[in-house]
Amino acid sequence: MTTTIPVRLAERSYDVLVGPGVRTALPGVVRRLGARRAVVVSARPPAWVPGTGVETLLLPARDGEHDKQLSTVEDLCGEFARFGLTRSDVVVSCGGGTTTDVVGLAAALYHRGVAVVHLPTSLLAQVDASVGGKTAVNLAAGKNLVGAYWQPSAVLCDTDYLTTLPRRELRNGLGEIARCHFIGAPDLRDRTLPEQIAASVTLKAGIVAQDERDTGRRHLLNYGHTLGHALEIATDFALRHGEAVAIGTVFAGRLAGALGRIDQSGVDEHLAVVRHYGLPAALPAGVDPEVLVRQMHRDKKAITGLAFVLAGPRGAELVSDVPERVVTGVLAGMPRDSLENLVGATEAAAS
Repeated sequence: MTTTIPVRLAERSYDVLVGPGVRTALPGVVRRLGARRAVVVSARPPAWVPGTGVETLLLPARDGEHDKQLSTVEDLCGEFARFGLTRSDVVVSCGGGTTTDVVGLAAALYHRGVAVVHLPTSLLAQVDASVGGKTAVNLAAGKNLVGAYWQPSAVLCDTDYLTTLPRRELRNGLGEIARCHFIGAPDLRDRTLPEQIAASVTLKAGIVAQDERDTGRRHLLNYGHTLGHALEIATDFALRHGEAVAIGTVFAGRLAGALGRIDQSGVDEHLAVVRHYGLPAALPAGVDPEVLVRQMHRDKKAITGLAFVLAGPRGAELVSDVPERVVTGVLAGMPRDSLENLVGATEAAAS
């Protein structure tokens, strides 16, 4: 069964298809765009990539934060030029969230914008990274500091891809699903995985339609991400994105409680949801809180001070100028565990 979720953005509107086998819709999408050539950038084996129906250049890629950098974008754009890609053609990504981000940014920059279609192959990419038009790469100073908004022409979330994922990679995607619980999604804990994907995408599509460029409501999608991004950098990405966001979600509940925005039952609910999905909930023992705070000051939402998306009486919202002493106090009160145990617990929970 295929679920079609529209992302309504006037002339930039597109559909997200979720279901088994939807990657076979790619030739029809390419035909609709009128492209005569396609470049497919794939972090997966060639057999995973459907035909495009037009002359195609297949470029290999690698998923992972360490290739999510400007040099990768430059290399891709050079290959586009050598192939003779024009702005009336199409670029296709096939891979996880980092591939989606890098390829999306290359498509946004090449000839000042060429159409891009995403075939996300990881759970994290299907529920989040491929939808909404955010593209970015990392700098040494922080995550996603260089990027552009570039909406795809279509997103094909083929759930057949998920059957090939390692257990830990599936759990990684559940970190993004868990945080949806606190930003307006129904309780997804008893839903099937395709239903969880569709509900997460539906929630994101509605938010993006209201706020495409992060001027207001779209901040909700960063729930748990402020500490999460800091943890990824502090551990040199030994913590996967969804794992770090899960810890960030528990922290967000504790911080909201410390600020008097929610009661203890609300704080406990954050931990219960994260634990339900078998995700880590403690800080890595070797990480210095001062390093985390310094990194969180570099977050794009932090304009005049520390800023977090937090639960409260009106629901989740962006809270600016959070006192640093409160943040450090909440970090000090978080449980600690070795990085090895946190990762091992995640893998065990997925087995």
